[in-house]
Amino acid sequence: VEKYRPQALSELVSHRDILSTVQRFISEDRLPHLLLYGPPGTGKTSTILACAKQLYREREFGSMVLEVSGGKWGPPHPWGHPQTHAVSLQLNASDDRGIDIVRGPILSFASTRTIFKKGFKLVILDEADAMTQDAQNALRRVIEKFTENTRFCLICNYLSKIIPALQSRCTRFRFGPLTPELMVPRLRHVIQEEGVDVSEDGMKALVTLSSGDMRRALNILQSTTMAFGKVTEENVYTCTGHPLKSDIANILDWMLNQDFSTAYRKITELKTLKGLALQDILTEIHLFVHRVDFPPSVRIQLLIKMADIEYRLAAGTSEKIQLSSLVAAFQVTRDLIVAEA
Repeated sequence: VEKYRPQALSELVSHRDILSTVQRFISEDRLPHLLLYGPPGTGKTSTILACAKQLYREREFGSMVLEVSGGKWGPPHPWGHPQTHAVSLQLNASDDRGIDIVRGPILSFASTRTIFKKGFKLVILDEADAMTQDAQNALRRVIEKFTENTRFCLICNYLSKIIPALQSRCTRFRFGPLTPELMVPRLRHVIQEEGVDVSEDGMKALVTLSSGDMRRALNILQSTTMAFGKVTEENVYTCTGHPLKSDIANILDWMLNQDFSTAYRKITELKTLKGLALQDILTEIHLFVHRVDFPPSVRIQLLIKMADIEYRLAAGTSEKIQLSSLVAAFQVTRDLIVAEA
């Protein structure tokens, strides 16, 4: 994944509007504090590292950029060199972990001015939504105080976990999931570079299972290649432990056409044989329910029951009992269809 991380803003494949805005900020030397948020694998960290690479020469990186990520801090190294003069600090997950890093390394880095160099320093705060409320409040004051010579870039998955005071001090950009049209060319480039054998249905499966997450797509591609050699739809689904479309069609057929005991037994056997999770089966069946031509009133009742089962699964209940409930819901649906006919 790191091997194919984009090194410049021009290499990023998505969110052209955001990139053009950031590019304009850099070229006019008016970069504000940034808050990049959105799901994983959509290019947030790559964007800011590409910006940093454009702003500073390689030898300036250690003194001008500080990256704080997952409890470690030090100069990032997008050129691929090891962190020769980085100080790595492992912090525990107690409540004062966040405020310590703000009062310590971040404050000392932001408060020192650069000699012989114009411009500002850059502090990249990755996984900012994991910071405690106290740390975020402390950071608010640091951002205000050192705006003149330091720019902060906060990166997070959930905007709601960032306090409003920090949000208002930054220019916000949302990175949405990548569309298949943007993912496929980049995947083809990696496949060509690595000389991997990927079938057309395998490519579709990669894009479908990654749900707009480029990092996840590359990880699935790598693990499938290492496990099977050839990337086909079946291999991708098997490698990720996801149910095949044919398996879902069989499960649906058993639930609607077999008696309760037979359907329950066959699904349990398939689950054990292929190591499937009921949550994944439920998600796939939900898509099928929308495609199958059920009467509207029957479909509504079935979807409500499936939503209840999903909620109970998320609460950590027994999969066996919830599977019984799922089969029962489909048996009731079948009886309702017969009654209406």
